[in-house]
Amino acid sequence: MDKIGFDNEQYLKTQSEHIKERIAKFGGKLYLEFGGKLFDDYHASRVLPGFHPDSKIRMLGELKDDAEIVIAIHAGDIEKNKVRGDLGITYDMDVLRLIDAFRGYGLYVGSVVLTRFTGQESAIAYQRKLESLGIKVYRHYSIPSYPSNVPLIISDEGFGKNDYIETSRSLIVVTAPGPGSGKMAVCLSQLYQEHKHGVNAGYAKFETFPIWNIPLQHPVNLAYEAATADLNDINMIDPYHLEAYGVSTVNYNRDVEVFPVLKAMFNKIYGSSPYQSPTDMGVNMAGNCIIDEDAVCKASQQEIIRRYYAALVEKRKGSISSDIVEKEELLMEKANISIADRPVVAAAKQKAELTNGPAAAISLPDGSIVTGKTTPLLGACAAMLLNALKKCAGLPDDLKVISPEIIEPIQHLKVEHLGNHNPRLHTDEILIALTISANTDENAEKCMEQLAQLNQCEMHSTVILSQIDEKTLGKLGIRLSCEPQYQNKKLFHS
Repeated sequence: MDKIGFDNEQYLKTQSEHIKERIAKFGGKLYLEFGGKLFDDYHASRVLPGFHPDSKIRMLGELKDDAEIVIAIHAGDIEKNKVRGDLGITYDMDVLRLIDAFRGYGLYVGSVVLTRFTGQESAIAYQRKLESLGIKVYRHYSIPSYPSNVPLIISDEGFGKNDYIETSRSLIVVTAPGPGSGKMAVCLSQLYQEHKHGVNAGYAKFETFPIWNIPLQHPVNLAYEAATADLNDINMIDPYHLEAYGVSTVNYNRDVEVFPVLKAMFNKIYGSSPYQSPTDMGVNMAGNCIIDEDAVCKASQQEIIRRYYAALVEKRKGSISSDIVEKEELLMEKANISIADRPVVAAAKQKAELTNGPAAAISLPDGSIVTGKTTPLLGACAAMLLNALKKCAGLPDDLKVISPEIIEPIQHLKVEHLGNHNPRLHTDEILIALTISANTDENAEKCMEQLAQLNQCEMHSTVILSQIDEKTLGKLGIRLSCEPQYQNKKLFHS
């Protein structure tokens, strides 16, 4: 388990105060582009130990009396049924999930805006569906040569063609189900429209990474690059901030590249730009809440190595090119780390060599490493999970906490009735068997009581795991990496 390196309560307090200050700076109304994940930000919690995955939504909860949510979704993504890889649901369904989640926190969702709308039939049908649910929907249209053609964009034929989103609060949070949804364009369009309606409004951007006031090559910022290698995001010194103030701050390539256009838009709308650099636009206070430099560095280094292994696995599956793997390797070099800095890797490989089969290893909160091998009854991950729980409970390694009389009927069900060829139990199945045993066996009950101890533990598998095992381990909070090879030589792997 990671040592705490981030003060979450300080973050909630200072972040909400800073956003209030920015609202006041613009006369009482602010459009806040909210990047990254509002819910379940597990990347941030991994690299900033102490950061709670729901911190950003809790922070907004402290501003709920002032905040209104506008959700942007690209009409083309509706047409293509674009799917969120982490959740396995389409963007249009995720909008509904987000609305429910926001409302669950007491936040007001004002509307949904269809961006880059060009008359897509699926988008029109989706608008009807939302409106039947009582949700206001607006349309924003594609603008030729966006964002470079500033005279056209800042005109009645550009932003002027968009629907004016009617809002009622001082803080308008513009978010989306994923990248490329048009959040910034929605904010800027509203600035133009508000100006025409005689309303003074401002714009700011909230993204946790990269963290602007820590070094460019800091492991936390390198871990962000590792996480976004497929998007080709590159951290860099903000040249505009350095020129304006003589101070080095960190931003990333996309914001730096588009800033001259943004500044020109601000000049056109307001007569002058309120910002001299991309860094000026941000309101992120996360860097001020790091309380243990060594803890966040070590946590970020592990994240970089995990991302490297994840890229190797995706390359093995044929999902990405070698370029992304090479970028992850370069980031490891920048961080001055290697796979040797992840002890569970060597432990799992050693177990695999000794047993001549798949193996897994997990590092427990006390620093000890427990392994598991493939057996006739259990897969390597299931065996490792059981061994880890026994270790945490202080039970002997050779003690049986699940009798074969419980495991064998589950195997029979899998093979004879459910059509599985592999009789060995997956991690979810071994937990069910352990739960059954806990009704009559106090040692099994002791093992069940240790499940929370596995949260944030590091694990490595010598083979690519099934989706079932990955999901179960993820729900337990185990931080997984895998070797880029399958357990068998089949072409199809479920």
